[in-house]
Amino acid sequence: MVDVKPVITKGLEGIYVSESAICKVDGTAGKLYYRGYSIEEIAEHSSFEEAAYLVLYGKLPTASELSAFDAALKESRALPKYVIGIIKGMVGKADTMDILRTALSAMSAEDKEVEDMSEAANLRKSARIISAIASIVATTGRLMEGKRYVKPNAKLSHAENLLYMLKGKKPRSDEARLLDVMMVLHVEHSTNASTFSTMVAGSTLSDIYSAVTAGISTLKGPLHGGADRASLRMMYSIGSPDNTENYINSALEGKQKIMGFGHRVYKTYDPRAKVMHKYLEQLSATGTEEVKNLISIAFRAENMMIEKLGKTRGIWPNVDFFSGPIYVQIGIPIDLFTPIFAASRAPGWCAHMIEYWRDNRLMRPLEYYNGDIDKEYVPMDAR
Repeated sequence: MVDVKPVITKGLEGIYVSESAICKVDGTAGKLYYRGYSIEEIAEHSSFEEAAYLVLYGKLPTASELSAFDAALKESRALPKYVIGIIKGMVGKADTMDILRTALSAMSAEDKEVEDMSEAANLRKSARIISAIASIVATTGRLMEGKRYVKPNAKLSHAENLLYMLKGKKPRSDEARLLDVMMVLHVEHSTNASTFSTMVAGSTLSDIYSAVTAGISTLKGPLHGGADRASLRMMYSIGSPDNTENYINSALEGKQKIMGFGHRVYKTYDPRAKVMHKYLEQLSATGTEEVKNLISIAFRAENMMIEKLGKTRGIWPNVDFFSGPIYVQIGIPIDLFTPIFAASRAPGWCAHMIEYWRDNRLMRPLEYYNGDIDKEYVPMDAR
């Protein structure tokens, strides 16, 4: 019998693994929808809490529903002493995403419903996970600066409290609004690498903490969650706006990747980047001098890349390219960029896991073996 090699789709590109009503990504038209609502509408009118509720529960909440969900988030903000100790012991020794992964995994010991696989319990656990990740991220940044843990403030919104726990003081309204918008834009994005790995882990019927921890581990990679840091570092390397064109030309001639451009799905302008562009235009007049300089570099690089590669090869700015200057304006250190991404994406990870469990099937793809067979075993003394 002849062994016919199957068609192998590397990276599972173009392969459908499930059906979902959570998110629609239209890469050709450059559209993104959360439960049928455009990202532009959600970013303009919603909050992180409302967007999280939407993706988890499948509908926009009433005032009472949002109030109850907000209360559930606030109840889970405080970190146990031993988790703070874990963070403190890892700061300065490990990557911030490694700290987040380990600390969230430890938080499962606090959840009495960790092994309850009912949907109601998983929705409750999702709120705890969302809050815990935000608090872990803020505490990591705080301890990185050698400062003490800040207890959460129940009077503040999710984004406000994250900044409060990070900086030790109530943030300005404009800072909180910027972070809230950034988190809304990152809440959900269909079956990306980290969401898929969450679903793979959960398909074994492991608990939701394990599944989300798998998502965090996947997001750490520079091809997924780390691109915003790489894009900002590139801007700092460019240094001056007048050096932008020389830098980009030199990089393209050397066949170097320009971080923040191109996307596996979007073949036109990333709609999330368009939303960010509006805020960057405002910050180009009101931001700090450092941020104004970064925005000038970003806009010049954007125009150049669109002219060279966007219109001809479909390589356009993505959400990662514009994130850096906005985070700098808010005062988020660069080592927290990817953890902030994780704090934003937690609702999406949980929503996909809960949805997949409704008709669960163990993820078990095949691989084509191309090695030798029936090899003769050679004893140790004959090797």
